[in-house]
Amino acid sequence: MKFKYQGKNKEGELQVGYVEADSRDSAATILSSHDLFVMSIEEAESPGILDAVNELLSRPKRKDVIIFARQLATLLEARLPLNNALKILQQQTVNPKLKAAIQEVTQDIDAGLSFSQAMERQGKIFPSFYVEMIRASEVTGNLNEVAGFLADYTEKEGELVSKARSAMIYPIIVIVVFLLVAFILLAFVFPQLGAVFQQNNVQLPWYTETLLLTGQFLATWWPAILVALVILGIVGTNYFATREGEALLDEMKIRAPVVKKVYVPIIIARFANAAALLVHGGIPIAQALEVISHMVGNTIYQDAVHNIAEDVRQGELFSAGIMKYPDYFPALVSQMVSVGETSGKLEEMLRRLSNVYTAEADAMTGNLVELIQPALILGMGIMVGVLFASVLIPIYRLTANFS
Repeated sequence: MKFKYQGKNKEGELQVGYVEADSRDSAATILSSHDLFVMSIEEAESPGILDAVNELLSRPKRKDVIIFARQLATLLEARLPLNNALKILQQQTVNPKLKAAIQEVTQDIDAGLSFSQAMERQGKIFPSFYVEMIRASEVTGNLNEVAGFLADYTEKEGELVSKARSAMIYPIIVIVVFLLVAFILLAFVFPQLGAVFQQNNVQLPWYTETLLLTGQFLATWWPAILVALVILGIVGTNYFATREGEALLDEMKIRAPVVKKVYVPIIIARFANAAALLVHGGIPIAQALEVISHMVGNTIYQDAVHNIAEDVRQGELFSAGIMKYPDYFPALVSQMVSVGETSGKLEEMLRRLSNVYTAEADAMTGNLVELIQPALILGMGIMVGVLFASVLIPIYRLTANFS
């Protein structure tokens, strides 16, 4: 739930904004933890449909966040104070939502919050791993380096996502058009042909009979099917928004035969990249793993990394903890980490792992792009062939009866 609040900070400055919480008491607790004296707090009105559409359309795109990360890294490398850098970015940012978020982050920092706390309050704009990496940098004092890492990482991940989306746009359009045409044929054309074949006692192949029965069902029940699909979509969306549904979806991403070839290397590259940076910053392995568990972007890996952190606290080796999860971490990961622990070059081994799996994800994405179109052409050709055969063979038999 979203609550609107008014409060004052330590300096007595009035602050007005919104906070996400389960209840009014929880919202007040969150605000108090940020050293705000709450004057009023009330549940925000539920947005209408137009407000929700406007919210969706104005949401910052991945490209906007990538540009923000790169510009922030550049300004911090130039030794500008954080507040000045954020104010400059606010002036340069075009997207209104991102611009407002940067302004609120700047105000929160001026009010005494840390950079990570201010970013955390903009959870709808900035990914969780941004917040966790910045929180870790505040411990190690290497914010400049972390900002550069976030810029490099988001740019690379953005390239992979963009390449994958570009590869999927054409197949999705073709499949949607084919399904629409197939529905029209099955629901409105095939039933009429079926009546003609039946009147002339034409013997129909089994696949033609199957399509005719399917067409009769669609012609009769398509409104109910449409309503059922809408309800199923709403229920599914709500379910996958829960912790259980999110875990199931994350498990599917790891297990799906094609998806996992790209998804798992990206997760491991993110894991190794972050671990290398945190180890370089001098953070103990167990603490670094706790930070990483919140930024891997997958609930299954989050639980696994959290358990590895607990094992490290109990005195086990980092590599030994990884070996307990062979379904999530390939043997190469534990082997290279073990080599790093033995040789005292853990950071170097983690960076090599990151490079290996980033290259693997890039290569797999490229291969999928090359394979999708031939596979699509083959699949569509088979389905079109079945449709034509289902019509042409009975027509041929019909004309043979008249000859």
